[in-house]
Amino acid sequence: MKKTLYIKNMVCDRCKSKITQIIHEHKAEIKSIQLGKVEILVPASFDENKFAKDLSAEGFELVKNTEDQLVESIKVILVNMVKSTTFPESISNFLSQELNKDYSFLSKLFKKKSGETLEKYLIKLKIEKVKELIQMQKYSFSEIAYQLNYNSISHLSGQFKTITGMTMSQYQESQNWNRLSLDKIL
Repeated sequence: MKKTLYIKNMVCDRCKSKITQIIHEHKAEIKSIQLGKVEILVPASFDENKFAKDLSAEGFELVKNTEDQLVESIKVILVNMVKSTTFPESISNFLSQELNKDYSFLSKLFKKKSGETLEKYLIKLKIEKVKELIQMQKYSFSEIAYQLNYNSISHLSGQFKTITGMTMSQYQESQNWNRLSLDKIL
């Protein structure tokens, strides 16, 4: 029997690898796997509760509610956007088109389910990416701002200080690389 499963916190290739391992342990066959969503063929003996428990032990969660599935889809889209540093002209229009829903609805749902606005979530993702880019020591602050679609370095600097409590220079000098992976945000 074919099943489509939505999995919370599945936002990177390492996550895909771990999910694949768990699926194989449950003797299921993967038909397709993408961040946040897996289509599998399950044997008659497939125990969804045990599967959910095994996912939970690894920091994932089986998402059954359609609203939660939509919020996970939003997170995956935003994480991928930040990881690739590829930003559409209008993020709100992009999300609406990708998910075939009105942005106002998506924004309200995200706030209701996560307790945080989409915009604040995206800023947190960007700041963690900034930390990563600073650690790499390959880019100037201006180049980092440009990569992450900021209009100015001062705008990025202000957000960085608000979120981290220090300037980008202070962060760079401290070498206290207290970073979260993008899948751990929120």
